[in-house]
Amino acid sequence: MTDLVRLTAVAAVRALRAGRVSPLELIDAALARIAAVDPVVNALPTLCPDRARDHARRVMAGTGETGAAGWLAGLPLVVKDLTDVAGVRTTYGSPLFAEAVPKASDILVERLEARGGVVLAKSNTPEWGAGGNTFNDVFGRTLNPWDTRMTCGGSSGGSAVALATGMAWLATGSDLGGSLRLPASFCGVVGLRPSPGRVAHGPTREPFGPLWTDGPMGRTVADVALMLDAMTGPDRRDPVALEAPPAPFLAAAERPSAPRRVAWSPDLGVGPVDPEIAALSAAAVRRFADAGCEVEEVSLDLSPAREAFQTLRAASFATTMGPLLEHRRESLKPEVVWNIEKGLALTAADIARAERQRAGIVAKMARLFETYDLLACPVAPVAPFPVEQRWVEEIAGERLATYVDWLALTFAVTLTGCPALSVPAALTGSGLPVGLQLIGRPRGETALLSHAALFEGLTGLATAVPRDPTIPA
Repeated sequence: MTDLVRLTAVAAVRALRAGRVSPLELIDAALARIAAVDPVVNALPTLCPDRARDHARRVMAGTGETGAAGWLAGLPLVVKDLTDVAGVRTTYGSPLFAEAVPKASDILVERLEARGGVVLAKSNTPEWGAGGNTFNDVFGRTLNPWDTRMTCGGSSGGSAVALATGMAWLATGSDLGGSLRLPASFCGVVGLRPSPGRVAHGPTREPFGPLWTDGPMGRTVADVALMLDAMTGPDRRDPVALEAPPAPFLAAAERPSAPRRVAWSPDLGVGPVDPEIAALSAAAVRRFADAGCEVEEVSLDLSPAREAFQTLRAASFATTMGPLLEHRRESLKPEVVWNIEKGLALTAADIARAERQRAGIVAKMARLFETYDLLACPVAPVAPFPVEQRWVEEIAGERLATYVDWLALTFAVTLTGCPALSVPAALTGSGLPVGLQLIGRPRGETALLSHAALFEGLTGLATAVPRDPTIPA
């Protein structure tokens, strides 16, 4: 069982396809690992083993899209608790939905299950995915396995912890302002925010919104590419969903390639970065130079992203959650109330200004990618912090105004529409993971995954997980 949970997702799927292991054996191995580890870290509060075994038997009988790229062949996986799974408790981290059981699955779950993925558990998330620290009033806090005193990040924190501890081979994440990339960085795993439309999801009250995307999380770049293949493709219910590429993403990840020119920005011009994180990230990006790439520090000013993102995010909260504020205000956490109220108070002029700011950011990135193949920057401006701390209030002596401001390095990239990936890059002096954010051209996931695989090979950190939780004395 221990050997099975240590397999990469790619290796596990190949073993499944070859008949060397069965989906039922992997389910048993995952459940044994969950029983041993999850009482410590609290990442997977909802399990559905009977449903998983039933689905695994159907996969073994040959049902589903067996010829599709990303065919997972019965691999158990974890779905974030913001995403509906038919017949499985789905709470969104909210007391309002503490016992909710949806009748229908999200488009994303339907596709993963059609391609041989077997949902075994739901992963913990902050209430409505709001915030970079995974805690809620339904299930409590999820702890970082590298140091259980620390946060795992958020909002896809449960997914990241499940991967880092070997409770899952693959997990879904979702990303608005960094909710997928940040926990990947804090937990030493890989997380990809794809281009808007790359992964169909919904139905949603905001079908044309480009800020929120679903994406794959795994222990390695190749695992993430495998899962992206299983997630992609159009769906009539998602009007912006893209066609799958002609060649699988996994093929790109398994052929690492060096970008010709890499742009490096220590802060994207959006705010302070802790000195240790800045130094570790700068040293990490120099690995590209060691591989023969031309690495150049660029002066990139994406500072308008602070106002633009706050405005557009608030408008999205008002669109999707306004009715909850009207009818159940007392059951929403303060940060969510603040976001919705900010959105409802916006004027047309506010939104118009934010859209112009976003257009300027997109134009800057288009010019950058005329010269460079890849942009690198830190994922988070700080290392994992104590789990009792709701959010980062100060960085390098600079006070922050809201619970969102410390996420500027990721939410600025959200506004560009570019695919962005967090890949393990270093460890702090206290042994906590630090991710490097690699950003590709719009819809450029193929090249991004290939370049990220090269970087992953240079660091040697892919073997640092799965790990047992570290519980300091």
